[in-house]
Amino acid sequence: MPHVFTNGIRLSYERSGRGERVLMIMGSSAAGRVWSLHQTPALAAAGYQAITFDNRGVPPSDVPPGRYSLADMVADTKGLIEALGAAPCRIVGTSLGAVIAQELAIGWPHLVRCAVLIATKSRSDAVRTAQEQAERVLLESGVKLPPEYQAVMSAVQMLSPATLNDDGAVSLWLETLRLNGGEAARGQAYADTGADRREALRGVNVPCRVIAFGDDMVTPSHLAAEVAEAIPDCDLVEISDCGHFGYLERPVEVNSAIIEFLDKH
Repeated sequence: MPHVFTNGIRLSYERSGRGERVLMIMGSSAAGRVWSLHQTPALAAAGYQAITFDNRGVPPSDVPPGRYSLADMVADTKGLIEALGAAPCRIVGTSLGAVIAQELAIGWPHLVRCAVLIATKSRSDAVRTAQEQAERVLLESGVKLPPEYQAVMSAVQMLSPATLNDDGAVSLWLETLRLNGGEAARGQAYADTGADRREALRGVNVPCRVIAFGDDMVTPSHLAAEVAEAIPDCDLVEISDCGHFGYLERPVEVNSAIIEFLDKH
């Protein structure tokens, strides 16, 4: 895979399609190739070039030891945009990737043409704060959970009741999660996405769209709506019957919302 050196590390990336560039920023512990299941083919068909990459902590990008800050990961992405000469570029981010996109729009708007923020938030409420702290406590305990247990817990947390109650669909998900669970990108768990950034978001001057998922337990729709409310002229699209993995559960609707917005900007 091609790579760039930025912020003291190597980031691997891939391109798909031809046309104006769209940088895709993945969420916690997931590889950039996850976008290739549904989003990059749709973007290529719509006439865009999708650029996906693996965040620090996800091979074949570098896996530096220790805890990663949000500032580290923002600097990585900023450096990738600059190294590829892609600015100002369209950005699509999900979860942690959407928070990174927010920070770029706040601090380096000249790098961002527009941004689609999927499954995002501008702060953590009490439950999400407890979830984040619990994950860190588990990591620091040294306990390794069996992959079968991890798969079930991930499915319950990340998928919608519509998928969980469909025996055929959820069986495929459970097997996929069991096989691909592995060792999470531990350092990413320490990137602080819980700070209240609503005031900073009020100064964003690039076009943004928030896509929220009706059954999202990680970044629930009421937190996503706060992002859309804070960013001037930002619109909100909420898609029902999907959880935090909504871009995989309801890809047709998600891709349509992404491309319709990108075509405008």
